[in-house]
Amino acid sequence: QVQLVESGGGLVQAGGSLRLSCTTSGRTFSSYAMGWFRQAPGKEREWVAAISRSGDNTYYADSVKGRFTISRDNAKNTVYLQMNSLKPEDTGVYYCAAGSPRTTTTMRAAYGYDYWGQGTQVTVSS
Repeated sequence: QVQLVESGGGLVQAGGSLRLSCTTSGRTFSSYAMGWFRQAPGKEREWVAAISRSGDNTYYADSVKGRFTISRDNAKNTVYLQMNSLKPEDTGVYYCAAGSPRTTTTMRAAYGYDYWGQGTQVTVSS
């Protein structure tokens, strides 16, 4: 079984930055592609970003492209989400996920991942 734990959430002003971390244990981290999702109150879970096993390929939702950066350090079993120029609409619970999505469709969907963290709250004030 794989366990994922997110950290780094908090309260920031609009225009500020946060870096989220997700540390994985239980299996070989480099065996999995990793994704970040978020869920705002009353809304569906939304895909944010994904990164390939090696870290050579990254993908972003249009809403965060140019502001967020996903990266990974396989030696530390950790994936990161650097969030800059934060907006109030970025507010939500952020989740990391591990899996083996095979297509662009599954990469962007919750069902494309097998393991999930418990989430970390990000609140952006206006």
